Amino acid sequence: MLFFVHSGVVKGQDTIHPVSVFTDTVPHVHDTLLPSDTSVHPVADTAKTKKEKKKDNLKSKVEYAAQDSLRFDIKEQKVYLYRQADIKYEDIGLTAGYVEINFPKKTVFATGIKDSTGKEMQVPEFTQSAQKFKSKVMTYNYDTKRGYIQNVFTKQDEGYLHGTIVKKMENDVTYLKDGWYTTCEEEKNPHFDFRFGKAKVIPGKKIITGPAYLEIASVPVPIAIPFGFFPSKLGRRSGILIPTYGESSNRGFFLENGGYYFAMGKYLDLYLIGDIYSHGSWAVKPRMNYRYRYHYSGTFNFSYAVNKIGEQDSPDYSKSTDFSINWVHQQDPKARPHSTFSANVNIVSQNFNKYNPVTNTQAYLSNTFQSSINYSTNWSNTYYLTINASHSQNTLNKTINITLPSISFSINQFYPFRSKNRAGKMRWYENISTKYNMEAINQYNTLDTLIFKNKNWWYDMQNGIKHSVPITATLRVLKYLNWTTSISLNDRMYFSTIRKRFVPSYKAGVDSLVVDTLHSYANAFDGNLSTSLNTRLYGMYQFKKGAIIAVRHMMTPTVAFTYTPDFGSAAWGYWQYATNDTNRNPQKYSIFQNGIYGGPGSRKSGVVSFALSNNLEMKVRNRKDTVTGTRKIVLIEDLTFRENYDMTKDTMRWSKFTISGYTTLFKSLRISYSSIWDPYTRDSLGRSIKKTEWDAHRRLFRLDNTTWDLGLNYSLSSEKTKKKKTSQKGTEQERKDISDYYDYYVDFDIPWSFSVSYKFNVNKDWSADKTHRVGNVTQTLGFNGQLNLTPKWKITLSTGWDFTNGQLSFTSVDLYRDLHCWEMRFGWIPKGAQQSWNFSINVKASVLQDMKLNKKKDFRDYAQ
Repeated sequence: MLFFVHSGVVKGQDTIHPVSVFTDTVPHVHDTLLPSDTSVHPVADTAKTKKEKKKDNLKSKVEYAAQDSLRFDIKEQKVYLYRQADIKYEDIGLTAGYVEINFPKKTVFATGIKDSTGKEMQVPEFTQSAQKFKSKVMTYNYDTKRGYIQNVFTKQDEGYLHGTIVKKMENDVTYLKDGWYTTCEEEKNPHFDFRFGKAKVIPGKKIITGPAYLEIASVPVPIAIPFGFFPSKLGRRSGILIPTYGESSNRGFFLENGGYYFAMGKYLDLYLIGDIYSHGSWAVKPRMNYRYRYHYSGTFNFSYAVNKIGEQDSPDYSKSTDFSINWVHQQDPKARPHSTFSANVNIVSQNFNKYNPVTNTQAYLSNTFQSSINYSTNWSNTYYLTINASHSQNTLNKTINITLPSISFSINQFYPFRSKNRAGKMRWYENISTKYNMEAINQYNTLDTLIFKNKNWWYDMQNGIKHSVPITATLRVLKYLNWTTSISLNDRMYFSTIRKRFVPSYKAGVDSLVVDTLHSYANAFDGNLSTSLNTRLYGMYQFKKGAIIAVRHMMTPTVAFTYTPDFGSAAWGYWQYATNDTNRNPQKYSIFQNGIYGGPGSRKSGVVSFALSNNLEMKVRNRKDTVTGTRKIVLIEDLTFRENYDMTKDTMRWSKFTISGYTTLFKSLRISYSSIWDPYTRDSLGRSIKKTEWDAHRRLFRLDNTTWDLGLNYSLSSEKTKKKKTSQKGTEQERKDISDYYDYYVDFDIPWSFSVSYKFNVNKDWSADKTHRVGNVTQTLGFNGQLNLTPKWKITLSTGWDFTNGQLSFTSVDLYRDLHCWEMRFGWIPKGAQQSWNFSINVKASVLQDMKLNKKKDFRDYAQ
């Protein structure tokens, strides 16, 4: 007996018996039809049948649907589904153009259908858990969970498996016959593949094949392997890192970046890699990554290399030992909102970047390296504590500066005389505020060849503690004047001071000055009183016609007075005299001369300061702005004039007059200017004397120094570049990888772009003999550009011009070709210390990352 349903889309469920129809599609038919009875029973009678007492053939509900029609063969207990059939059972899913369900045998048969042109369509797609198959013909037993599949196509991790005949076992293990493995997503004609006669697939773990050979573009190549092993485990897993092999003219044959990868749990992994050369050079480069989600993440890199250049018996032979330490640690802001810990450590030996490849161009061009480890916390957003350790080094002059530790503790500004429940007008004393800041530092400065080698090296350290308490009061005078008065109190604590003395030197005929260091506690206190008055004045000129609407000039005049007591008197003991036996020409010095925070001044001062700051802006009409119809243009961002007058001096009370200003034009051209003008004339030795320029030459000032700076940073790109920013793409980790390895990042969303940077500096100062002024000119020019020649070709250029030597500066050319599942790179540095070229072609997928070809001539292969 047949039962046929035809509809646009038909659906059904079965929870009791293997054959079901649907109450929403076929009316007057109940949910269960018994194969031994052709009549229709009421629901109550169905519940009493003997079949209900038998064990159900299905363990779970079957859901099925078809776009065209369903046909039920009740006698044979079969269901036929036509066009876009969809079946779901437990974790099993099946879609196909035609599906036949045989309930007695518990099997499902599926195949595709052909369209009007004879082209096959709606081929079966089978899914179970993480497994997914696409085939032409499929038979599956949903009870034993075994299947027989013909012409299968399935994805395994980063790879794809093709098989002529496939047997799926109940433990999800799959056996394939006459198939191939590739990482190319092309289903019919992959760009490359490994052909094999048989293979075994263990989902989520590995793929094992028998003898296999390589095909490229469907052409067999004479490359074969006795067996294939392809990991398909999701996530990280431990394994061998295959080294890169080659030959260097100065180092011999080599194996680089070979070793082992340790997947040490979900929070930590370790790369243990190294290099070895036939001439004796070698390097070990462990790298560790760690990440605790929502808490912290970081990387630690260490490199130790022994570099041997040339043959041992040759005159050009050289040997050096280099190292590099890099540690980056970041704390998630959500982990501890009131405290943070971060680290960025970068320590390298002098020649490390010279003899060992670096990850990016910037690392090679740098000769200064800095490190910092920082911990900061606060309590109630009022009390702040920061502990820092830092390091800086210069590989050119070999200097190293280590700060360990640097401690800062501060209390936010508060108003001690303000009441929490204040009512009415605020009184003047309620505007008095104060705060507290403490700094402590310990610093060690030396050369990298002498670090910690001095027997008493700790005496070479500079350290001290400084306490600062500013007390400030701000008042508004006559509505428009801001009057600020402050008292600054400072206390410095040192653990060493100096003493100077003259020692007779009878051979030379003069006395020698000796400096002694006393390692004992000393305290230095000073302070000052300052008051200032400032306001803002505006002037505007409006235009009735034309593109310019108005020009506005803002001036900020400031008058200030600062008084500092005389802390150089003998009563304080901060300043002393070094004398000889005759007490002639005694030398005054500060016992805190070497103090890291300095010391109090040697004399009192009462300085009146005058300053006038200017800002000039213009408003023009703008048709693009549909809201206001105007646009503001800054002509001069700042132009400031400064002059000081010290009332406590006996002579030469006026300081040098300074002018400084800057502005930015066209959003990319920044111009800055500064000059120093002396009101006093000079003697034959170039020293300022008591006579003013007005008395000598009838002019107010004499130009002493002038500096012009011009900086241009201009970028231009296609419209697509403006719409898509690299920083907005990808995950947080992907953006970090792009930042760390930018030289290796390829973005095909940018058809073309280029940027140019230019810096120009002119400085005119007096010559060494003070007889005439000399002008020094410094210029730098840099260029970066990238162009997509086609959707698959990209070229990148980075260069510049050295105006001092009249030649190109560091230049690199990189060419990239996207080959779908492969990629090709060519890099060329035509000249300089990093002169080299590198060609590589490799498979993109990481599972076959060692399937590559590298050819290069390293910068170390050129004459050093």
